[in-house]
Amino acid sequence: MQNNEQVTPTKSELEILHVLWQHGPATVRTVNEHLNEQREVNYSSTLKLMQIMEGKGLLQRDTKDRSHVYRPAENPEKVQTQVVNGLRDLAFGGSTSRLVLRALGDGSATPEELEEIKRLIEKMQNKG
Repeated sequence: MQNNEQVTPTKSELEILHVLWQHGPATVRTVNEHLNEQREVNYSSTLKLMQIMEGKGLLQRDTKDRSHVYRPAENPEKVQTQVVNGLRDLAFGGSTSRLVLRALGDGSATPEELEEIKRLIEKMQNKG
């Protein structure tokens, strides 16, 4: 990200980042094709959004070839942390416990995910 600023991606930007994290560096056309597997998105909209994302420091562009190839500027974990922290601060008044309780309160976590959460809590408790 530029100047160590934390830019929180929009929903549409996250969709593009997800495609690139999952499939690796790609052209606008390739990203657009993957997006169209979920919903109809115009090529020109994808192009414009990816150009904006490059300007925001969310994407990097390789201009060596005629077809420009884009890749995420950050790994998924860093971006996800920024998104979660922004949501926590904005929607939950900075309370991590309220965020976690709301996320778990809908009952959608699988038994495997709950076990993973338990292990993480135990690991954090053992650190202190």
